[in-house]
Amino acid sequence: MTVLPRHKWWRPSWLNDIPCEPRLFRVAPDSQILGHCHWQQNRQHAGTLLLVHGFEGCSDSHYMLGVADKAWRTGLNVIRLNQRNCGGTEHLTPTLYHSGMSDDFAAVIRELAAKDGLHDIWAAGYSMGGNLILKMAGEVCGRVPSLQGLVAVSPNIDPAACVEALERPANWFYQHHFLTGMKARVRRKAAHFPNRFDLTLLSRVSTLREFDDRFTAPFGGFQDAADYYERVGARHVLGCIRVPTLILTAQDDPFIPFRTFMTPAVQANPSITLLAPEQGGHCGFFQRHRPDEDGYWAENRLVEWVVGGGPARMSLATRPPAGSP
Repeated sequence: MTVLPRHKWWRPSWLNDIPCEPRLFRVAPDSQILGHCHWQQNRQHAGTLLLVHGFEGCSDSHYMLGVADKAWRTGLNVIRLNQRNCGGTEHLTPTLYHSGMSDDFAAVIRELAAKDGLHDIWAAGYSMGGNLILKMAGEVCGRVPSLQGLVAVSPNIDPAACVEALERPANWFYQHHFLTGMKARVRRKAAHFPNRFDLTLLSRVSTLREFDDRFTAPFGGFQDAADYYERVGARHVLGCIRVPTLILTAQDDPFIPFRTFMTPAVQANPSITLLAPEQGGHCGFFQRHRPDEDGYWAENRLVEWVVGGGPARMSLATRPPAGSP
């Protein structure tokens, strides 16, 4: 479920016939992030969906393209956002990106409201992006009136638990994939910002925890990896979310432990709907094709939630992701 949708059913032709406008959003005095905007003909009369990718993804990740295509064809504006440094944007910020930069997305929403007159804005994120938008919504606690609701797919709301899961021998492939990408990113950053990063440390890093100890934490203002993991998880603010929020997670996710969602902040918040099928992997959720929708179960539920304005039209959501493809 985790690997198959990305590698077997890649969809490079999606969005080819949909207009796209690149746009830079200033999220800090020294930092910008790149968004790819797909506007409806009259953008102010349409709802707007912000999409945020996961760890080591970008605005062109397969699920970003799939959700954007579906959502735009329902009449929504769609903005595929890159997190800092992602999608070839290392030159736009001196910082590294991390799971705590939720203020970036509140800044984007405020700009869209102030400059574009958009006031029906929804946000959706996958994995790390899911944690970021949940954290953002909990922190603003209703103080961004343009934000109407959220969808988080496989969010890592407890980073310490997720890193612990990634360190299991069975998950070596995923840890190796993420670590290789992060090391390459630091080397690209060093080319744009000479003398800022000590590249000799990379040879001594063999796990994500070590990378976060030597790079993410010190450059992000944290004491160490443990302090970073403790402070950036959305789990601390989920109880403050006041907009309709859908969390999609699979009970068999290899590195997002399902137990992290068994907290009062999730279970007792009336604004949060938790949908957790037994199968789905990490951001996979592939299902057999149906007459009314394709095989990307989570994408379809995400768009259904936004178009329906929250839980009122989630009748399809009770269906499981149909087992194996």
